Amino acid sequence: MRVLGIDPGLTRCGVGVVDVDPDRRARLVHVGVIRTPAQLPLERRLLAIAEGIALALDEHAPHAVAVERMFAQHNVRTVMGTAQASGIAMHAAAARGLPVSLHTPSEVKAAVTGYGSADKRQVGAMVARILGLDAVPTPADAADALALALCSAWRSGSPTAPAIADGALTPAQRAWRAAERSGPARRVGA
Repeated sequence: MRVLGIDPGLTRCGVGVVDVDPDRRARLVHVGVIRTPAQLPLERRLLAIAEGIALALDEHAPHAVAVERMFAQHNVRTVMGTAQASGIAMHAAAARGLPVSLHTPSEVKAAVTGYGSADKRQVGAMVARILGLDAVPTPADAADALALALCSAWRSGSPTAPAIADGALTPAQRAWRAAERSGPARRVGA
């Protein structure tokens, strides 16, 4: 299963593609960050993000897309930019007929580290370990995009999750599956 993870942002939009085997082993396919300068008009920044996401979709042909779910913040400007980038990511996936799953930061942290309050350093370190990388992808937006892709691929019941018996899961993955079974669906259109 190939999943494109997108950590949306107006200044930096992380994109990460992973291949995940039925036994949950994962390999890095691509990681990067789409950057837009603050002095560009908003519509040009959004166009640049759309073009960068389209390029990743066309070059890597994922089976599904995972996007960070918006959460409340005090900075309205940051929320607006993130929401706009999220909308562009979901539109690009939907236009290609790809399923989209949304994940909160705490869901992603729990899936990758086993702890929903992990910090960015811990998430980055686990992403590097899971993917067998020599270093944590930088900036953090890149590592977050890979964590989103991994989270989506490992989710049971999601369109991106391979069928895995509970016995083949790590303790963190078993806890994630149990929590997921008791919680609401997080997929667009669900």
